[in-house]
Amino acid sequence: MRFLTVLGVLMLITQLGSGGIALAAKAAKSWSLVPDQHGMVLKTPDGRTVFRYMTKKPADSELTANSVCCLFPVNTPSGERVVDFAPSDHRHHRGVFLAWHAMQGKVAADFWGWGQFAPTKGRVIENRAVKLLNASAQGAQIAVRNDWTADGQVMIEEATTIAAREQQGVYVVDLDYHLTPTSDTTLMQTAFSGFCVKARKDGKALYISPLGEVTLPAPHHLKPETDWPAAQWYDYTIKLNNGKTIGVAVLDHPGNPPSLWHNLQAIAMVNPCIVAPGPVKLKTRQTLRLRYRLVIHDGPAPVGLLKQLCAEWRGDG
Repeated sequence: MRFLTVLGVLMLITQLGSGGIALAAKAAKSWSLVPDQHGMVLKTPDGRTVFRYMTKKPADSELTANSVCCLFPVNTPSGERVVDFAPSDHRHHRGVFLAWHAMQGKVAADFWGWGQFAPTKGRVIENRAVKLLNASAQGAQIAVRNDWTADGQVMIEEATTIAAREQQGVYVVDLDYHLTPTSDTTLMQTAFSGFCVKARKDGKALYISPLGEVTLPAPHHLKPETDWPAAQWYDYTIKLNNGKTIGVAVLDHPGNPPSLWHNLQAIAMVNPCIVAPGPVKLKTRQTLRLRYRLVIHDGPAPVGLLKQLCAEWRGDG
């Protein structure tokens, strides 16, 4: 009888222990960064893909740019892809990326992939590492290391952190770039380039700013003065041909150099351009820091939330 009692107690302890372990395991679920054949994929605790940091060109891709490093795909919380990769109208565009097409240092370089104002041959952004810094049930932070090389020589050392979370039904993705030139380098004045979101265009789209829907004329790709005025953020929302409405907002940071925006609906582009007001000169080993926040959403632009997230990020509230 005593044996049975002891056995029963042991079984109860075991059951409670198993339950405790199960509860602990459930509570321990967090965001994760997992490899695939084209890069590293960030996933939520329930397995949804937020984005891939792409480091390898797909074999069947028609990408014409030498550099691949970008976020693609980038999905809304419901799983709808919001950006394009090597679309038919601009084969060198790739998801969410950072590059300039007119740089002058020891040599001229185009890392954007256009090739009109500087060489693209031998110019490539080479990924060195993509690592998970930390993760929890609330979000994750990733470290990226890239070298911007011209004919095998490093022009720019890039150290970027990407933090992501889900908040009030949207994904919030913060990108913090640190770009360190190995020699004096000038980012020449152009109407576009820099941080770019190449969104989908298979539907009816509109741009929204803190002032409401934007009805400004389309900017001209060779005329910086035609770019849209500085704003804390611009949102691109599209009603897809499949009936779903999705969008992505880009929030500028007050610590960035002044920007004009090359937002061109014809190619579904959101581009805060720091070189539109004028050239940006980088001194040897002096780091240029650029910060942008993406808000990726299903449905119409969440204007109230965008204003809240912008104020919080900029330190205005």
